[in-house]
Amino acid sequence: MRPGLLIAAAFACTLPASALNVVFIIADDLGYGELGSFGQEKIHTPNLDRLAKEGTRLTRHYSGAPVCAPARCTLMTGKHLGHAEIRGNRPAKVSFPEFSEGQHPISADAVTIASVFRKAGYATGAIGKWGLGPAGSTGDPNKHGFDLFYGYNCQSIAHSYYPRFLWRNDKQEEINPTPIPGHAKQPEGDVTAGKWIGQAYAPDLMVKETREFIASHKAKPFFLYLAFIEPHVAMHPPQDRLDEYPAEWDREPYRSEKGYLPHPRPRAAYATMISDLDRHVGAVREALEQAGVLDETLIVFTSDNGATHDAGGADTEFFRSVGGLRGRKGSLYEGGLRVPTIVRLPGKVKADAEDLTPGYFPDWFPTLCSAAGLKAPGDLDGIDLWPTLTGDAPVKRTKPMLWVFPEYGGQVAVRLGDHKVIRRDLHTKKPGPWQVFDLAADPAESKDIAASQPGLIKEAIDVLKRETSPNGIFPVKVPVD
Repeated sequence: MRPGLLIAAAFACTLPASALNVVFIIADDLGYGELGSFGQEKIHTPNLDRLAKEGTRLTRHYSGAPVCAPARCTLMTGKHLGHAEIRGNRPAKVSFPEFSEGQHPISADAVTIASVFRKAGYATGAIGKWGLGPAGSTGDPNKHGFDLFYGYNCQSIAHSYYPRFLWRNDKQEEINPTPIPGHAKQPEGDVTAGKWIGQAYAPDLMVKETREFIASHKAKPFFLYLAFIEPHVAMHPPQDRLDEYPAEWDREPYRSEKGYLPHPRPRAAYATMISDLDRHVGAVREALEQAGVLDETLIVFTSDNGATHDAGGADTEFFRSVGGLRGRKGSLYEGGLRVPTIVRLPGKVKADAEDLTPGYFPDWFPTLCSAAGLKAPGDLDGIDLWPTLTGDAPVKRTKPMLWVFPEYGGQVAVRLGDHKVIRRDLHTKKPGPWQVFDLAADPAESKDIAASQPGLIKEAIDVLKRETSPNGIFPVKVPVD
């Protein structure tokens, strides 16, 4: 037992005797194939590859949504998109004009993972990007279980790595008197990286805050949610990190033809951002080791959705960012949903292993509670994956995996065993047909077998009708035939 745990237990009687720390790390738009341990050959990710070697890779794990805010809602609340309060990326100001930034807030009644851990006596921190409601709204992270919030509240402001300010709880802290925008065009002239470099690089400040949180809470169990912003564009990593990658990768500069910022070396910049993310993970590991709690800490690493579109200078074909899967961010095909996921806890989670159990973000609420010996709410949509992660027993899925997504034309999908049933363009004049894919035989979703699977389509419709509650803010037209 770590020094001080007996003291902590004295004032937090709900803590189990074997309480462990939890560090949950989520990347932003990291594709399934963008880590070396998941098949990447060009981008250097030694720290994450080491994490995978020391833990278990979840190779059939999915986000709860194919874009930012709803994915984080399914993670934090354990509710799938059929029940989640947030089902799309909607700015808060659309419904609440008093807020100039942030996304539509979760309600005051929403129960989060952090609130359960804090009630049990854990110190709780969220560092990075929130996206579930502005400071002062019902979705304020301090109102949902976090003692500390530091970072970006608004995902739009997080398009810039050199913003004017970051939030510390409900206060803005200025970090760049002259901020760098996340969007600008340069159709002509020399494109230089230095033009888009500010004074304070926000990711470095968030890593510093992470180190301090771990050092100051090493005597008491903590739950730390690290929502790093890499590799979401815009691309403007520090110049001195670009030379890790070959100059010959980039024959032409990116002039922001597809939005965000121009860059003279877009492929190198994109790879550098993922390597920076990898360095963040290395820094977290080092901080845990220095605090003497590395092997008492459950570490989970994943991404909020699949790889970005080829916008902002990203080149997902060059990097094989989705590992041969179909689709990108915003899609309910595998490339938009399947995310690289790693779990590490020596003595509990098997090292250098692969887990093939299908799972997704709503599962983390009951799973983390199970790992920590805490009681999860009874109305969650996820299942407890802890028995399979520890090798105690295979997990039989008792609740469906589904996605009800109003954006990108309106889409629904259900995973039934090894099959996925999907329908797209529901909010257009010509909704697409039902599609069915055998993911075991065809993970790239290249062969639609819907014509031979009417029973699966009917089953998916029944699941969607049963599992989708009304949501006037994020309506989805669920097909009935």
